[in-house]
Amino acid sequence: QVQLVESGGGLAQAGGSLRLSCAASRNILSIDTMGWYRQAPGKQREWVAGISTGGGTNYADSAKGRFTISRDNAKNTVYLQMNSLKPEDTAVYYCHARVIIAFTNNDYWGQGTQVTVSA
Repeated sequence: QVQLVESGGGLAQAGGSLRLSCAASRNILSIDTMGWYRQAPGKQREWVAGISTGGGTNYADSAKGRFTISRDNAKNTVYLQMNSLKPEDTAVYYCHARVIIAFTNNDYWGQGTQVTVSA
């Protein structure tokens, strides 16, 4: 089991920055991948960025060059630094963790944190 608690959402102006945090209830080195998803009103949840145990990162095209995902293993926390924010970044952002056991994906989600970007 993994409990995830997000924080850091809020209101920002276009061009501004926010940093989201996701604190995990267990050693994140025991979690195969962690990442961030978002869901805007009326839209499906979409993947934003991911980071592996080894530190490898991947980004959705919409996030490349603007967002940075990172991790602090000592704090069992993953971050999403969001720069150059756009109104279309407005969404509820969810932290995700995947633990693979016996070839089975076990997915865990945080409660979400609202990000609102004004024009």
